[in-house]
Amino acid sequence: MCIGGSFGGGNMFQANQAAQMVENITGGTESFLYGYKWAFGLFMAVFVGIVIIGGIKSIAKVTDKIVPFMVVIYVGASLWVIFARFDMIGEAFTQIIDGAFSPEGVAGGAIGVLIQGFRRAAFSNEAGVGSASIAHSAVKTKYAASEGLVALLEPFIDTVVVCTMTALVLIITGNVSAENAGLNDADAILLTSGAFESVISWFPYVLTLAVVLFAFSTMISWSYYGYQAWAYLFGRTTRTEYTYKILFCVFVVIGSAASLGNVIGFSDAMIFSMMVPNMIGIVLLAPKVKRELNRYMSAIKLKSKALD
Repeated sequence: MCIGGSFGGGNMFQANQAAQMVENITGGTESFLYGYKWAFGLFMAVFVGIVIIGGIKSIAKVTDKIVPFMVVIYVGASLWVIFARFDMIGEAFTQIIDGAFSPEGVAGGAIGVLIQGFRRAAFSNEAGVGSASIAHSAVKTKYAASEGLVALLEPFIDTVVVCTMTALVLIITGNVSAENAGLNDADAILLTSGAFESVISWFPYVLTLAVVLFAFSTMISWSYYGYQAWAYLFGRTTRTEYTYKILFCVFVVIGSAASLGNVIGFSDAMIFSMMVPNMIGIVLLAPKVKRELNRYMSAIKLKSKALD
């Protein structure tokens, strides 16, 4: 399922969103990419292939530079929009709370909204899926719990900070309404772009760059996750390694040209299938996690006493 997740959510979805943003920014139906998004996928596949063939060190070097740059740009632009309309922040939070807890919202589809929320949250930060732990396990550290605490920052920054900022931007710019409540997944990213554009006219170009970089960094990270699962099943030989990496690059092209609805359906299924056994494992390993955390906290206290 991890292999499927790497081809779906970690690859095809990212390529599809990046291709759509580039197509939109270059003219939409008048774009040179219209009907030829596979060409963008081929371009991305070449660069992804160059990086993933280099292995985990090559992947780390690229993502170390791309991800902080991308987050700074996005958060900076979000704060710009939010502070430009500072007087609307309170109203925006009121709308969020009313929409979540109003009698109409609860009666109208609480379970459906909850399920959709779980789907998108898992897609957003991968918490509980078991993918990010593959990358964290490659870190050399004396205390496993120290890396676990670092990992806890990821869903907080990604979902609590970045996603909340996006929601505020959409609401205060008037881009969330009853008319677009049923917007399909394919147009959702364009809605975000339009929201930023209403305040920062040139930002869609920067956002397009950020989306492409995000897609690229996500793809090369997920290629590592998928390969670890592939190697576990088929062995660590040069042939199996290059078979997976070539397949991964092929899916970049397929994802760029495919229908986003089909891509998301496949990706959600694979990620959910990863999550079920992983959550069982988390529960079973909870006592060991507690022991590791206690060991790490004891080491910190001892070091603190020694310094005193």
